[in-house]
Amino acid sequence: MENKKRFIKALVENNGQLNELDLGERIQLDEDETREIIAQLLSEHRIRYEANSICKYSVVNKKRR
Repeated sequence: MENKKRFIKALVENNGQLNELDLGERIQLDEDETREIIAQLLSEHRIRYEANSICKYSVVNKKRR
């Protein structure tokens, strides 16, 4: 749970500059942990996939829901 919060915070601060795996590495997560967190956040609809960006995921704005 703590790692998901850290990943979301890093994703917001990243602003699309690093890909998702490098971003996970920056907050000291290995590739498997990063992929697991991404899968969980996608299933919770807290992030979305964006194909046209360096980082393929962005945080879902709660106001848009």
